[in-house]
Amino acid sequence: MTNSGPHGDTGNTADAVSRQGGAEPATKAPTVVVAGGGTAGHIEPAMALADAVMRLRPDARVVALGTERGLENQLVPARGYQLELVPPVPLPRKPSAELLRLPLKVRDSVRKTRKVLDEVGADVVVGFGGYVALPAYLAARGRVPIVVHEANKHPGLANKIGARFAKRVAVGMKGTPLSRAEVVGIPLRHSITSLDRAALRAEAREYFQLDPDAPTLLVFGGSQGARSLNTAVSGAAEDFAKAGVGVLHAHGPKNSVVVREYPGRPAYVPVPYLDRMDLAYAAADLVLCRSGAMTVAEVSAVGLPAVFVPLPHGNGEQALNAEPAVAAGAALLVPDAELTQRKVADEVVPLVTDRERLAKMSAAAVGLGHGKADEVLAGMVLGALDR
Repeated sequence: MTNSGPHGDTGNTADAVSRQGGAEPATKAPTVVVAGGGTAGHIEPAMALADAVMRLRPDARVVALGTERGLENQLVPARGYQLELVPPVPLPRKPSAELLRLPLKVRDSVRKTRKVLDEVGADVVVGFGGYVALPAYLAARGRVPIVVHEANKHPGLANKIGARFAKRVAVGMKGTPLSRAEVVGIPLRHSITSLDRAALRAEAREYFQLDPDAPTLLVFGGSQGARSLNTAVSGAAEDFAKAGVGVLHAHGPKNSVVVREYPGRPAYVPVPYLDRMDLAYAAADLVLCRSGAMTVAEVSAVGLPAVFVPLPHGNGEQALNAEPAVAAGAALLVPDAELTQRKVADEVVPLVTDRERLAKMSAAAVGLGHGKADEVLAGMVLGALDR
């Protein structure tokens, strides 16, 4: 099943050839299949890689694998790439009836994924973890070269399996326990790695209707928002107003934040979703957010001081993601259970108004990231092609 891009891009039309830069016949150009659906943390690195592949090989074709319920249905076509849908393979964490049905689900998904790989003429498969990666690895094994990218320090099961028979294994940080791992960082959008926050500041403030001169806090909790962040920060709205601080708060599409207006004070601007992260980063002096691997990489890349509030669930990977920035002095870490309205008023408000301290934190962020990770990984992927 194919999900068309904004110009009806199905990979077979003249528009598709133009978007993928393919002036040569499709049989002579490499087809790169990326598998990283489900969450933005898997999709965004895949799209950053796709863009880098197209810069290095304008004749290439990039196809993304996804599922019918994932965010990739919005994000991938919006970036102009072909999206093919395959059955997901969720891996139960505990013994259950689902676990007993898993072999049949895997077999069905692998069969359908293999059919997609054949139809698009895949020359290499690049997996970023998640529900789509496992069937992609199993479908490609022994047939198409595989490259694995793991963003987190604790690899997921799909990438642990894929790394066993991958041609190259790339990771986002040192110490990731995968065999033959090469540290490349996390691929980021070119609009982020090339961002000049100071040059865009005025435009960004105007775009979000923020005070042009006030210290400004950016708040977001991932693509779906975070209730604990929403509650603590919105509860301190009066404290921000009294301190002369503006707030840009992305609360998530399924949540809402209602705050009182304070005439004559910098605006508190709640939005469901940030469609221009580059401008959001440029508008801010400090960010308070979760510490997913992608978020930490972006915040570090743009030199934005941060207060990271790791997701309290899972295997603690978000706290590990934040460690390098915290150790360098570029960020603070606040456990989710400790993030209260009073904590925000007592620690975040004074920080966002302390220009000298923020300048030191911003300087400390320089060098933490891998600004060329997208092109380094693209080089690995193109180098893995069977000649």
